[in-house]
Amino acid sequence: MINTTHLFKPLDKKLIALLRSLTPEEWEKPTVARQWNVKDVAAHLLDGNIRTISSLRDHYHGINAGAIDSFDNLVAFLNRINADWVMAMKRVSPAMLTDWLEATGNQYSALMEAANLQAPAPFAVSWAGDEESPNWFHIAREYTEKWHHQQQVRDAVGRPGILTAELYYPVLDTFMMALPYTYRDTNVPNGTVVQVSISGEGGGHWFLAHHGKWQLSKTNDAPVTAHIIIDGSVAWKLFTKSWRRKDIEQHISIEGDTTLAEVALEMIAVMA
Repeated sequence: MINTTHLFKPLDKKLIALLRSLTPEEWEKPTVARQWNVKDVAAHLLDGNIRTISSLRDHYHGINAGAIDSFDNLVAFLNRINADWVMAMKRVSPAMLTDWLEATGNQYSALMEAANLQAPAPFAVSWAGDEESPNWFHIAREYTEKWHHQQQVRDAVGRPGILTAELYYPVLDTFMMALPYTYRDTNVPNGTVVQVSISGEGGGHWFLAHHGKWQLSKTNDAPVTAHIIIDGSVAWKLFTKSWRRKDIEQHISIEGDTTLAEVALEMIAVMA
């Protein structure tokens, strides 16, 4: 179990301090989220707060998604409602946006802290191949959302602060839950082991072993068939689909079976 419930408050505190420090010009800077600038990303974070509070506290879901019969259809629906919200927030000032983020962030964090981690999640973590997920996994996924969108802002304006062992490692640990699903169509002999290492503060080592199926672990005693090392300062961009394989070639090294190791570069841990 990856417990992230205690991390929402400190992460939000850093977000509000960051946003209150931005100049008018910095609010308009482009981000790796492509069409979104800094203000758009902040607006998206507000949407996440409000939707979660409405759903979990008030049991109100608003828009009916209709028949969602595939991952692609779900992503298309989410992209549409995300874009609608960001467009509506164009008329809201940065100061008001920050005030709302602070107020709703406190309510959001309280909901996470009170959650039953072992209960079934309201939404499965689809990017890990789940049709049902435990609540701790859904909450950890929500933490990665808040973390990586804040990091997009920090990246755009050149502010450090959350690539730390306390705040970044749980993000990577959650992302790695998508490794077995990423390798699902990779056929190898039993006993094959892939090691994925993320360098730098907040990094770590994860092992994917094949024994009839792919199994993820943080310990391993068997010989490693393929080992990929990814620079932690940019790994988050890869796994959130801001960068792809061509963008990260200068930031990786591989030992052993290159083809097998490079499958890890296809891992996506966001709904995109």
